[in-house]
Amino acid sequence: MKGNKEKDITQKTLERYNDVFADIINVLLFDGRRVVTEDSLTEAMPGSVLKMDGRIRTQYRDIAKYWHNSKIKLSMFGLENQTKPEKRMPLRVFGYDGAKYVRQARKENSKEAIYPVITLVLYFGYNGRWSQPKSLFELLEIDKEIKPYVNDFKMNLFEIAYLDREKIDMFKSDFWILADYLYQMRVNREYAAGDRLIEHVDELLLLMTAMTRDYRFEETINELKGKEQVTMCEVLDIVEARGIEKGIEKGRQEGIKEGTINVLISLVNDGILSVSDAAKRASMSEESFRDVCKHKQINP
Repeated sequence: MKGNKEKDITQKTLERYNDVFADIINVLLFDGRRVVTEDSLTEAMPGSVLKMDGRIRTQYRDIAKYWHNSKIKLSMFGLENQTKPEKRMPLRVFGYDGAKYVRQARKENSKEAIYPVITLVLYFGYNGRWSQPKSLFELLEIDKEIKPYVNDFKMNLFEIAYLDREKIDMFKSDFWILADYLYQMRVNREYAAGDRLIEHVDELLLLMTAMTRDYRFEETINELKGKEQVTMCEVLDIVEARGIEKGIEKGRQEGIKEGTINVLISLVNDGILSVSDAAKRASMSEESFRDVCKHKQINP
């Protein structure tokens, strides 16, 4: 898995579970109160189709769900994941929400209630705060004469790594592990795993791989297959073991190369090989080979 595209995919997978989705909404919007329940959520099509300039265009949200109460569609929640600040993000969110309202406006004769659309932008960066516009007014260049007639639009932005510790500990789903990781990395620059059980092991480890670019998280998935109870402590034990194995192998390979170079230097000193031939056999340039000899205080 490589790049921001894969990060986006893994985030969607974890958040698509109703327990995780409801947990995010409840903590960020309702201060941890269990207002949204898992069984009150249904999938919404993340794509919105618009006809512009005579052409059909489709906009895709990261993830969206309808929230039902007493069998009445009350609202639609959307989540947008960002690993880095994006200048035009207010326009994107405005487009997503606007497209959903346009679809409702087209049902003029429908008896369905018109429902609100709420989008949350989740920012996962921990090396710095969100540094780009959070509203249309911050993004647009508006003449002061017309500004009173321009409607502003503000994003619901949540910087997960910068939430208060008390807020982070309100999460009850696997999202707590991600939020805890981001918080610790921001504050301590290192991560100490907790002993909370992981509900969605594969999805969380794929997400951790995407966030850290440490592919050992993903590699542990097969080793954990069949285990009923898994914690991040156990995962990190496996990750650390893999790191030690790779370190030993790397050291072994470097030792072999070091020995080969020493033999080649001896052959050059004995007049059996030229510096050029020895450098080729060591897969080095002549200049690099001479630098190695100089470092070893040997003059070929």
